[in-house]
Amino acid sequence: MEDTRIIVFNFDGTIADTKKVVMNTMRATIKELGLPERTDEECEAIIGLPLSAIPETLFPMEDIPARKFADVYSRLFQAYNEESSVKLFPHVMETLEELRGRRIMITIASSRSHSTLSSYIERLGLRDTISYVLGVENVKHPKPASDPVDKTLMIFSLQPSTCIVVGDTVYDIEMGKNAGCRTIGVSYGNGTREALLAAGADYVVDDIHDLMKYV
Repeated sequence: MEDTRIIVFNFDGTIADTKKVVMNTMRATIKELGLPERTDEECEAIIGLPLSAIPETLFPMEDIPARKFADVYSRLFQAYNEESSVKLFPHVMETLEELRGRRIMITIASSRSHSTLSSYIERLGLRDTISYVLGVENVKHPKPASDPVDKTLMIFSLQPSTCIVVGDTVYDIEMGKNAGCRTIGVSYGNGTREALLAAGADYVVDDIHDLMKYV
């Protein structure tokens, strides 16, 4: 096994706690579109998917265009995304700085739009820490397909054996496995330890700093 040279992190539920703003936006979108109510558990289960995939996953019996759902969600997200509504999870900054000290490249691959990601990274003081940011519109096939990781590795001329993918949902783990990388799940986000292990995570940690044991 080669030394770790790059880590591809998910953002929501892994780096930053966005659950409140995501759930509030999801509930408001469902209400505005007149869609059947869904439980918190059902809504949480689709966090990590691109917006375009949510209607067919959460409302398979409803005739709702993916673009319409995405447009309404994006508009309402701006209203709920207050300046203080999103925080870094504990020990994120210290862990990222320690990784940089080991000369490990830090990147983001998310199902969120690139513009929103860039805004969060700037707001949370991560601009000088993150080497590359990839949003949902930057690849043809978003997670759980391997495209986000494949593109990231291609840009830096690195092999999957040098990469670890870190995320809180099964979609992150599946993306990493599909790309041939090692994967680490985090249990403090939107997925459970059991689901992450079932998806094939090599390890699951309860605190982001614990991933340092595996790099």
